[in-house]
Amino acid sequence: MDCYTANWNPLGDSAFYRKYELYSMDWDLKEELKDCLVAAAPYGGPIALLRNCWRKEKAASVRPVLEIYSASGVPLATLLWKSGPVVALGWSAEEELLCVQEDGAVLVYGLHGDFRRHFSMGNEVLQNRVLDARIFHTEFGSGVAILTGAYRFTLSANVGDLKLRRMPEVPSLQSAPSCWTTLCHDRVAHILLAVGPDLYLLDHATCSAVTPAGLAPGVSSFLQMAVSFTYRYLALFTDTGYIWMGTASLKEKLCEFNCNIRAPPKQMVCTHEFLHEVPVASEEIFKIASMAPGALLLEAQKEYEKESQKADEYLREIQELGQLIQAVQQCIEAAGHEHQPDMQKSLLRAASFGKCFLDRFPPDSFVRMCQDLRVLNAIRDYHIGIPLTYSQYKQLTIQVLLDRLVLRRLYPLAIQICEYLRLPEVQGVSRILAHWACYKVQQKDVSDEDVARAINQKLGDTPGVSYSDIAARAYGCGRTELAIKLLEYEPRSGEQVPLLLKMKRSKLALSKAIESGDTDLVFTVLLHLKNELNRGDFFMTLRNQPMALSLYRQFCKHQELDTLKDLYNQDDNHQELGSFHIRASYAEERIEGRVAALQTAADAFYKAKNEFAAKATEDQMRLLRLQRRLEDELGGQFLDLSLHDTVATLIRGGHNKRAEQLARDFRIPDKRLWWLKLAALADLEDWEELEKFSKSKKSPIGYLPFVEICMKQHNKYEAKKYASRVGPEQKVKALLLVGDVAQAADVAIEHRNETELSLVLSHCTGATDGATADKIQRARAQVQKK
Repeated sequence: MDCYTANWNPLGDSAFYRKYELYSMDWDLKEELKDCLVAAAPYGGPIALLRNCWRKEKAASVRPVLEIYSASGVPLATLLWKSGPVVALGWSAEEELLCVQEDGAVLVYGLHGDFRRHFSMGNEVLQNRVLDARIFHTEFGSGVAILTGAYRFTLSANVGDLKLRRMPEVPSLQSAPSCWTTLCHDRVAHILLAVGPDLYLLDHATCSAVTPAGLAPGVSSFLQMAVSFTYRYLALFTDTGYIWMGTASLKEKLCEFNCNIRAPPKQMVCTHEFLHEVPVASEEIFKIASMAPGALLLEAQKEYEKESQKADEYLREIQELGQLIQAVQQCIEAAGHEHQPDMQKSLLRAASFGKCFLDRFPPDSFVRMCQDLRVLNAIRDYHIGIPLTYSQYKQLTIQVLLDRLVLRRLYPLAIQICEYLRLPEVQGVSRILAHWACYKVQQKDVSDEDVARAINQKLGDTPGVSYSDIAARAYGCGRTELAIKLLEYEPRSGEQVPLLLKMKRSKLALSKAIESGDTDLVFTVLLHLKNELNRGDFFMTLRNQPMALSLYRQFCKHQELDTLKDLYNQDDNHQELGSFHIRASYAEERIEGRVAALQTAADAFYKAKNEFAAKATEDQMRLLRLQRRLEDELGGQFLDLSLHDTVATLIRGGHNKRAEQLARDFRIPDKRLWWLKLAALADLEDWEELEKFSKSKKSPIGYLPFVEICMKQHNKYEAKKYASRVGPEQKVKALLLVGDVAQAADVAIEHRNETELSLVLSHCTGATDGATADKIQRARAQVQKK
């Protein structure tokens, strides 16, 4: 154990630090690191190098090369820099390389050197140029801070949602600050800068002078500063050779020491990655002469492997102190912080050994640690080059780690991890396969047919995979035919159609929409086609798609009547044209216009060989002309009344002869005319005229309607006049309507009709019609006997 702690370095009396050598970097650098701009991404991310030729005297024809390596030194990308002078490099949280140029433009590159986008830090930065820049990280995303040639600061806290903020001016600042950095307090980005012996803190509105707590006297300048990754701690290097370390708020000093160097360091950074404090669990187990439960359990397991009785002694000592659970937990926790697989296994074996002597120790933490370490060891491999610590892995989450493997195109490893951890397909394998497919469509040296087949064979019907998204990526890469082939595998028409429209394959989109049976989708395509094609081509396209044509007609009926008429004309659909002009006639305010529209409709019906519709239309024209004449001669409202209502209105107005003439002109049947006149006279309560009318000739509708209409007007006296004239077959019903139950019973008994007898019996009441009811019951009994 004492050998194991040989690389531990004490810091004070209570902590140790240790450093791992992760990789032997065998990269073939063409320039020395001191001559390059260097940016290493956090969380074991990639390293970018760009020769800083703009600060050295070099031949103008020599262009620098941007090189990107994994953390283990494996080359990922190399490209010749053809843009302007670069002031700073930095990586975003999404592992995009931000290159800040002297003119304030920020160029964004992917992990493999692919150009993504660019943005500007504003006109003021462009005019004054960039003296220095910082790329920093906050909970909102990755930000950029700029120091301009006018000694003013501009920053954006999130380059994904660019909002530039010009920081307040520093009083009497006539030259560049000796050092500066970005801080993040209370979700707000700040600038901390040094001007001689003074420190200033800039926020969005104010510039405040600040003083570090407990700073040694005699400082005339701050030469360098560095802030921790979490923005909790700050280090200041002074011209006296002292380094002050404390909280980022400057209100608390942690330590201060003299490094005996007065020359400013080229770079000073805070790190927590692999030069790190030895975790408490590891220190408890491995420190010299430790009697911690974990240390004893580790020794017990080693002695057990040697088949030594000392194993039992160590184990009994732990159990007597009641610390076996703590010992197992210490070994599990310490295993997570070890970088060497052999030591991880040793600690996990000790934890497993201790678990055997516990009755109810939950296995989750042990199993989870084994899984996590297997994943970590896989990604720490030299060829993968992502040297995450256990703490970083937990903070990053497995989903982000998978995203980073996908970004490096390490699809097989990502899938193996998903399967090993048994992640849900939608979150794991399906998502990775979709990313793989999107990368596959960018391989332009493979034919469209082969790419589409390979993607379908690999993906099949994998849940959570959208072929339309993959097709969209193919279209974005200029491979339209490949996109169409991929869309054939997309089962959801709602996803196919929008992309087909975007690719200007509208007719194919229409076919897909019709196949789906989704009318809303068909309407979407139709409106797109209407705007894209000229009128003739649009109509011809519709003629080949009956369902689409029918839907478009429905749309035009409510929205575009003129277009509907053009459709009917093009198809020589005279029947629908006639109906169209009928509907259009009602929109005409003047009678002449309405008649003209009806005439056009009649002509169309004749062309459609629909004589009934044509004659009916002509009758309507005659009725309109007659109604106009009646209004002119008699006054009142006749226009737009039906034929029956026109006759009834004339009768109610006392114009019986005109009503009868109208009935003859339009061949209204006698029965219908009698009904109309009966209802009209009853409405007028002209009982005398009604009686005359009933005696004018034999009623073609009988006299029961007279009884019914009188009773409807609550006139029993008049109703009785007609009840006596009702024929035998309806006599009982008429008598019941006027309330003469006794006479109705006599007629029913006379007719010996069981149905009539039952009807009369249902109208009898116990109080007044008891005798009548008995008489009917006897009559019914006699009828039933026969």
